Amino acid sequence: MSSEPSYTLTHQARHSCLCLHVQQAARALARRFDDALRPVGLTQGQFSLLMSLNRPAPPTMGDVASLLALDRTTLTANLKPLQRRGLVKVTADRNDKRSRRLTLTAAGRALLVAAAPIWKRAHAQTERLLTRASPDTLRASLRELGEP
Repeated sequence: MSSEPSYTLTHQARHSCLCLHVQQAARALARRFDDALRPVGLTQGQFSLLMSLNRPAPPTMGDVASLLALDRTTLTANLKPLQRRGLVKVTADRNDKRSRRLTLTAAGRALLVAAAPIWKRAHAQTERLLTRASPDTLRASLRELGEP
């Protein structure tokens, strides 16, 4: 066995690696939505985080981290700029002081209202780019990959 990876393997990975292709697509999608949401001062990650808080009852950090597939450290780092902007409030859980609850502020809800039509337009435009698979098929396939 060779001590060097073959160029054949490199070409195979470049053309067939699902992880590489999903990462490339994710970065392209993030740029598309970042560009669309820039007028309201949000990135797609911030928009997703704010949307994940739009619930009848404030979720725990663990619930949000799980939904967004983030570790708690990354979630905490992503929350800080939103807290500084007054869009999110983090409070101790009444029943478990070690747990934190995340609440959208009035400013956070107002920003989501402003961002929603922008997201809807960008989302519809993005779905129209799919010519080989339906958006529903793509979503279902990605969910399959995300299952444990």
